[in-house]
Amino acid sequence: MGSLSERQRTIRSNGADLAVFEYGQDPAADTPVLLLVHGYPDDHRLYLPLIRELAETFRIIAYDTRNAGSSSVTDKPASFVLQALVDDLYAVLAATTARPVHLVGHDWGSIQAWAAVQDPRAAGRISRLTSVSGPDLQHFSRWIREKLRHPRGWPQLSGQLLRSSYVAVFQIPLLPEVLWRFFLTGAYERATGRTVGNNSIRGLALYRANFHAKRRPPNRVSIPVHVIVPVRDPFVSPSLTDGLNEWVTRLTVTKVNAGHWWPATHAPDFATLLRREHDQEP
Repeated sequence: MGSLSERQRTIRSNGADLAVFEYGQDPAADTPVLLLVHGYPDDHRLYLPLIRELAETFRIIAYDTRNAGSSSVTDKPASFVLQALVDDLYAVLAATTARPVHLVGHDWGSIQAWAAVQDPRAAGRISRLTSVSGPDLQHFSRWIREKLRHPRGWPQLSGQLLRSSYVAVFQIPLLPEVLWRFFLTGAYERATGRTVGNNSIRGLALYRANFHAKRRPPNRVSIPVHVIVPVRDPFVSPSLTDGLNEWVTRLTVTKVNAGHWWPATHAPDFATLLRREHDQEP
């Protein structure tokens, strides 16, 4: 493929300067719009292979979430609670498009996306959600409670708690910073082929700000939702989709034989899936 044309701007949102990137087709009434939200410890570059696949037919908006990549926080101390992240997402939408978007999230980007589609502002702004490797946190808490009630669910629960054990490690002062700086950064960059810079250390605030947050039952979601489940994901159990259909009325679940970073490692497959989802829109 040829070179990728990128249009960059900075958007101020709630104590953060967000680096926003636009690709693909110019705004037009009939051009489908994707909003891509990355996770931890990535930035928008996670999606560049996917963007190259889709730029000829979609208008694509991506951004570095607060304090990742080229984004920064201006308030000290800055807020990293989930609601602040959702506010950022809507600030990006307000500044870039008036059309409803197909929202795509991976990892923490998916966590933010789940919260965004349950926000009252979603009506008329988000047409569908594609989620990869990032559960809704309210559903996650509900899932844990359900598995605790039934002994048959205990093996799945213990498996997910083991997968999530790093979250508890991230609460320890200084230790995660040392691990990333001297051990984990090199391993991550060799495994993914992407530089991480200081994203890993800057992004620890996500886990620390939301670890003890109160959870409430999820709100009903009526837009189409497609959950992609990489079955070799070391962090997210495939069984976390259990019970989603109780509050997501138009749910599709697809399992793929891949690991956590499927959006980057299998970009052509992801592009085919997203084109198919768009073709199914009324």
